[in-house]
Amino acid sequence: MTLTRRLLSTGLWVYCAAMRMTVEELRDATCIVCPAQNLPLGQFDVTAKPGSESRYDPEVGCRVNVMTDVPVCVHPYRVGLPPGEYCSAGVPVPAVMREPPAPSRDALEVPSDVTDLEGWIIAVIRAAGPDRIHQALAASEEIANQRFAERDVVVAMRRVLTVELVRQH
Repeated sequence: MTLTRRLLSTGLWVYCAAMRMTVEELRDATCIVCPAQNLPLGQFDVTAKPGSESRYDPEVGCRVNVMTDVPVCVHPYRVGLPPGEYCSAGVPVPAVMREPPAPSRDALEVPSDVTDLEGWIIAVIRAAGPDRIHQALAASEEIANQRFAERDVVVAMRRVLTVELVRQH
């Protein structure tokens, strides 16, 4: 496995093995509250979806496991790693993947928390595939507007469009 090592503005080194992403690409691909924004791969765990086993910790700036306090990414299809206890159990970061893991069925459920909106839209788009991206975007926007404030939906859609459309082309 080839690891790319980059120095973040915070002084931390980030190792980008999954899908050969640069630090900038990893930041763009993940949520603004993802531990991958500031921590190297392997220094946080990845779970299949948001849930009661993790919570957002404002002091840490990301979700943490409620039992271990280890930072947690809840969108494996965004960070490019399958679920695993990379930090808490020392599971090795897997070799380079060509494509991120597919969104799970749970990832396609409409979130109740606005912080999960962006990840849900991306899951819907990726599950639909490149030939149906426009239909998926329209449907996810309509559904999201029924649950969240229009401003929140617009912000999430802009970020998704900026990153996801580039990734698929």
